[in-house]
Amino acid sequence: MSAQQDNEAPQVSEVDVVSASAAEALHNLLDAPGPAPRTGEPLPPLWHWLAFLPRTPQRELGNDGHPSRPPETLPEKFPQRMFAGAQLSIFRDVRVGMSMARSSTTLSMTEKVGKSGPMLFASIENRYETDGASAIVEVQDIVYRKKTKKSEVGQIVADTMRESQFIWGLDVRVDATLLFRFSALTYNAHRIHYDLNFAKNEEGYPGLVVHGPLQALFLAELCRRHAQNERIEDFEFRALHPLFDGGTMRLRATREGQKVSLLAFDQFGQNTMKASATLANLV
Repeated sequence: MSAQQDNEAPQVSEVDVVSASAAEALHNLLDAPGPAPRTGEPLPPLWHWLAFLPRTPQRELGNDGHPSRPPETLPEKFPQRMFAGAQLSIFRDVRVGMSMARSSTTLSMTEKVGKSGPMLFASIENRYETDGASAIVEVQDIVYRKKTKKSEVGQIVADTMRESQFIWGLDVRVDATLLFRFSALTYNAHRIHYDLNFAKNEEGYPGLVVHGPLQALFLAELCRRHAQNERIEDFEFRALHPLFDGGTMRLRATREGQKVSLLAFDQFGQNTMKASATLANLV
């Protein structure tokens, strides 16, 4: 399956808003310092994910909790779906309560062979506008793959973290409550995040799976807490290994100039996500 051409890809346009109550809920979920952003105030980076939540009717959800997938994603061949990463450019603030338009385009759909076998990679571009001006351009990478074998995930590896190399750090206890609340806040019905029996018996995971976007939000939060007089211009993240509940997620960062390198680790020292951010001074 080859990549689609941009002028052939269908585009979907929507309008939505991030409410003050949703922003307060995420603020409390992240245990963020200070007051939650109020109506008219800028949203922190990546908090635009509180808008454009899935609205799929219950009858159209698959057994895994995801919306029934279109044929082009080859659901019979690649039953599992993973949010592999994203690249974001942030041009202007999105504000709480401000109307926001999003246009989404599937850029490509390509089959590849990885370490665990054949996979289908989808690249989706989301463009966000406020007051008729571009605010955020985001390209999400989604991976569809065969069912996970228990031997493929959850291996314990030696702790390779060297704390002396990091300038910023944050430890977060990951439990079922955190994952359930984030699933509810983002209307994410994928059962691997809250249904332990399903995660273990149907998808082969050793525990509940921590959402990739939740890890990315915490990594962006690490920048926000330590670079309070700067803003994120560009942010990129990629999932490297599943992270499971029942331990501590350790978030760490190094910095060189305006570039910040960010890493997430599980309690065993396994690097589960890497990210990078480019900072700019607040105007």
